[in-house]
Amino acid sequence: MIDFSLTPNDRKVLDELRREALVCRSYARHYDENEHEFPPDELPEAKDFAPLMSLFAGRSAEDTGLGTMSMLVAAAQSWGDYSVRMRRGKGGLGNAALRAAGTPEQQQQWGELTLAMAITEPGCGSDPSRVQMTAVLDEQANEWVLNGEKIFVTTGCRADGVVVWATLDRSAGRAGIKSFLVEKGAPGFVVAHKEKKLGIRADDTAAYVFQDCRIPRGNLLGGNEEIPKQSSGGFRGVMKTFNMTRPGVAAIGLGIAEAALDFTRDALRAAGVAIEYGPGIAAQSAAAQRFLELEALYEAAMLTVLRATWLSDNGKPNNLEASICKAKAGAAVREITQGCIELVGPMAASREHLLEKWFRDVRITDIYEGTGQIQRLIIARDILGYGRNELK
Repeated sequence: MIDFSLTPNDRKVLDELRREALVCRSYARHYDENEHEFPPDELPEAKDFAPLMSLFAGRSAEDTGLGTMSMLVAAAQSWGDYSVRMRRGKGGLGNAALRAAGTPEQQQQWGELTLAMAITEPGCGSDPSRVQMTAVLDEQANEWVLNGEKIFVTTGCRADGVVVWATLDRSAGRAGIKSFLVEKGAPGFVVAHKEKKLGIRADDTAAYVFQDCRIPRGNLLGGNEEIPKQSSGGFRGVMKTFNMTRPGVAAIGLGIAEAALDFTRDALRAAGVAIEYGPGIAAQSAAAQRFLELEALYEAAMLTVLRATWLSDNGKPNNLEASICKAKAGAAVREITQGCIELVGPMAASREHLLEKWFRDVRITDIYEGTGQIQRLIIARDILGYGRNELK
């Protein structure tokens, strides 16, 4: 039976993370307004807090599974801020791709590095099957030659390397797309600049240029150079990376949305608006009723995240559920933060508070790793039994 009740050990971890998050929150405005700076890898206050992994000591089979718990941890941390952490962990989205599709040798060679994932291009947006970046094999040199541009690469400036998507044969469509491991410093690989953005301004988001970038032949992720005629080849396998990460993105957005709800609850109470649980609509003020609707939206979205992760924890497929939680949470966090601004009123627009920042920061969680529209297409195809050529 699925049970998401928190144990005392779970609560101990999450309570400590909330305490950390309040410290991180105190730095949030500074890095939002100084976009050119990176938050430090470790805050000065870290000496007063135990490392995250030590909080998991002494757990038992009765406690929440680590996969599901990782979603709650992500939400608890982003409740403080999207970008600032007490201690910044290693690893990026590219590491998830390496674990999902890399050979044992590649995992051993690259596993200790922080790897970004570069998919989005100026011309292909959220549709990775339209990647234009090319990879050509120079058999004489036994090297791949990469040419193209990538934008909005998360962890792009700080990463040690990147998993980059490129096509071996544009006429082959998705089957021609492969992933390559490229380390910083490879000839022809340039980090063009850090992107300036609407929200998550402190976050490390870069643009890359690959110009006749040469990498060893063995850097093809998974090592399969074949371009099959009857299937999408390794494309589907690499896309499984997102089954692991989309629930995480949804959890991050919901952590920010919960911060907005907590701020709004305090603001309403300070204004004399009583929020009660139990009475019907007629017994509540319109403001209280709207707030309860936003809270219910948050709870429903979080349950979709926990279910998607529980399936993964228990070795069950979660492709559909990963898209459902990403689509649900992406829409929910936008409505929740906008609703909170409407409830709080003019004070919500002030930069003396973080509510306007949270409104900007959550927007990305409905965009990257597949927009809400893309997720709804995936869900509809799965439920209705259509292929990508039948439902676009």
